[in-house]
Amino acid sequence: MANVSFLGLGVMGYPMAGHLVRAGHKVAVYNRTTAKAEKWVKQHGGNFAVTPAEAAKAADFIFACVGNDDDLRSVTTGKDGAFHGMRPDTVFVDHTTASAEVARELYAAAKQRRVAFLDAPVSGGQAGAEKGALTVMIGGDAEIYAKAEPVIKAYAKAVQYMGAAGAGQLTKMVNQICIAGILQGLAEGVNFAMAAGLDVNKVVAAISKGGAASWQMDNRALTMAEGKFDFGFAVYLMRKDLATCLAEARRNGADLSVTELIDRFYGDIQRMGGNRFDTSSLILRLGRVTKH
Repeated sequence: MANVSFLGLGVMGYPMAGHLVRAGHKVAVYNRTTAKAEKWVKQHGGNFAVTPAEAAKAADFIFACVGNDDDLRSVTTGKDGAFHGMRPDTVFVDHTTASAEVARELYAAAKQRRVAFLDAPVSGGQAGAEKGALTVMIGGDAEIYAKAEPVIKAYAKAVQYMGAAGAGQLTKMVNQICIAGILQGLAEGVNFAMAAGLDVNKVVAAISKGGAASWQMDNRALTMAEGKFDFGFAVYLMRKDLATCLAEARRNGADLSVTELIDRFYGDIQRMGGNRFDTSSLILRLGRVTKH
């Protein structure tokens, strides 16, 4: 069992930190809003710190799940960031969905301080975090991955080492590219079924066991048809992720024509007031479904 710290108690970090406690680790937390940290300690025990540096001082592993590249820099190398409090040979594991560029930057900064950094974005959403069933894709040094993997398994159903620093973030980009395409296809399929006068429930029952099967179909097709979007992964977060994917594609020359189009479609949803709707709200553009 290890002394660990968790930075960022949002919809993902809050339950992930809780799973670390249930696995027997000694956990300290930090959150930008102290009231959230106090609530977590009241529920799970442990203690909270007022800065990331303070949270890192006694930790063997420091985990983070924050908003974006700038937030990540703030809690690592920024004023009172965790890197200023980490002891030599301790490990920082970043679960933020961020750029490969910032992963490589912080990997190098950690090396200079004789500490370690892993980029370890996750897939599975809030439900996966709450169930302790996330998929984690990791970049960094293989020996550091081996050291951190047993602790990460407290909230993961699958942990995969992907390669050098940045490889975890690049893999998460592939994940988001695929999800965006699946959701657009599902939106068009459900809309088509409605236009054809079919029973969407029966359609999904018929095709969800064949080649069209996906997590999105199992969990989002019927709520799409019902116009229910007040849950799940928000549109503004998906657009943040797709912007990172498109920026990386401009660097590596990959063709993301469909992803670029779907990103524009999400922009349409935002202009319709759907900034915080679930990403399955793409169907609203097609006219047959209204939000309930």
